[in-house]
Amino acid sequence: MARDYLKKAAFTARSNASDVHETVKTVLDEIEAGGDAKALEYAARFDGYDGKILLGQDEIDAASALVPQKLKDDIRFAHDNVRRFAELQKSTVANVEVELNPGFITGQKAIPVDAAGCYVPGGRYSHIASAIMTVTTAKVAGCRHITACSPPRPDTGVAPAIIYAAHICGADRILAMGGIQGVAAMAFGLFGLPAANILVGPGNQFVAEAKRILFGRVGIDMIAGPTDSLILADKSADTNIVATDLVSQAEHGYNSPVWLVTDDRALAEDVMARVPVLIADLPEVNRENAAAAWRDYAEVILCKDREDMAATSDDYAPEHLTVQAEDPDWWLDRLTCYGSLFLGEETTVSYGDKAAGTNHVLPTSRAASYTGGLSVHKYMKIVTWQRTTREGSKAIAEATARISRLEGMEGHARAADVRLAKYFPDEDFDLSPDG
Repeated sequence: MARDYLKKAAFTARSNASDVHETVKTVLDEIEAGGDAKALEYAARFDGYDGKILLGQDEIDAASALVPQKLKDDIRFAHDNVRRFAELQKSTVANVEVELNPGFITGQKAIPVDAAGCYVPGGRYSHIASAIMTVTTAKVAGCRHITACSPPRPDTGVAPAIIYAAHICGADRILAMGGIQGVAAMAFGLFGLPAANILVGPGNQFVAEAKRILFGRVGIDMIAGPTDSLILADKSADTNIVATDLVSQAEHGYNSPVWLVTDDRALAEDVMARVPVLIADLPEVNRENAAAAWRDYAEVILCKDREDMAATSDDYAPEHLTVQAEDPDWWLDRLTCYGSLFLGEETTVSYGDKAAGTNHVLPTSRAASYTGGLSVHKYMKIVTWQRTTREGSKAIAEATARISRLEGMEGHARAADVRLAKYFPDEDFDLSPDG
C-alpha cells in the first residue's frame, strides 16, 4: 500500500507514557487494606476536597438548582437519545433455547451484572456527556445498583451539571471522589456501596491503569488511551469543515492523535493551511492541547484511491472515523475497523460525543480492530444452560465418554459412564476412544 505522508507524527499515543503502574498499584493496595479512611486520605491529598463524599438527595437537589433550565433540557434530550439507542441495542439480545437433539435442550440467557461503577471525568473538563453515556446504558441493561463517581473540585465539589445528569440518568449513588481512589472505592465497595462488578467510563492515565490492574477481579469496559480520530475525505469534501473537525478532536488533549486520509493533494494542503489558523482562534486552554496534538501527533496521508484510503483507515482502526466523501454507502459496506462511524459532513464526532445517542466510550489505540465501544451488552452476561431427558442424554454421554478418554480425562468419561449405566442398564456400550 502506497502512503504519502504529507505530515508525519513525531509521536504516537503510546510515546512518552509515564510509568504509572507502580504508583497506581501502591495506592490500590493501600486503599484495599485501609478501607474508607485510606480512601479519604488520598481524596484529601489528590482532590483537595473535604466535603461530603456520598451525595444525598439534599446535595443533588442543591446542585440541580444551579443548572440552567436550558442545559437541563439539553441533558434530558441527550439522555433520551442515548436511552432509546441503548434500548434498541438491548433488543438484539434475546433469551433463546433450542432442542439440539431429541430430548436435549440448550439455551442462552442475558443477565445484567448486579452493580456497575461509572467513572465520570471532571478535572480540566466537566464531562457531562460521560455521565449520560455510562449511567444510562447501565440502567437500560438492568443493573441493580449504579454508582456514578466524579472528582470534586476543592471548593465546589462535583460539577452541578454532572450531578444532575447522573441523577436523572439513573445513578443510585453519586460519589464525590476522583482518580485512583474513586475507582478503588467502587471496586472494593467502600462507604457502604456494593462492590462493583464492572467499572466503566473514560479517565486519565491513572484511572485507566487502575482499571487495567483491577481487570479480572472486576470487569471493565476497555483499557483506554488518548482519544483519536480519523477523517476520510475526497475532493468533494469541504476543507473548512474537515479542518474544523480535526481541530475539534485535537482539543481533547496534547497527545490526542488526529489523522486526515485523502486521495486529493489540493484538499490535504488546504486543510493543513487552515488547521493552525483555527487552533489559534481557540480559547487558551483548548488552544494549548490542540496545538500540541496537531504538532506532535497528527498525520496527513495521501493515498492513490478510495480503496487505499479505506485500507489505511482499517489499519489505523480509529476510535472515531468520519467519512466526508462521495458514495457513503460504499464506505459503510467497506470499512471494518472503527469505534464509531460518522457518515457525511452533516454529522460530526462532536454529535456522538455529546448528544446523538450512540455511545462515546470507545476503543482507542487501535483496539477497534478487535472490539467495539460501550453498550448495554458490556453490562450483560450471556450465559448458557442445558437440560435433557434420560433418552436425550444417551448419544451425548457416549460421545463425551469416548472424547474424554481420547484426551486422557478419565474422570470426565466416568461422569458419562455412570449415567449410561444407571439409565440404560441392559445396554452394552463401547466407550473406548477407538470405537
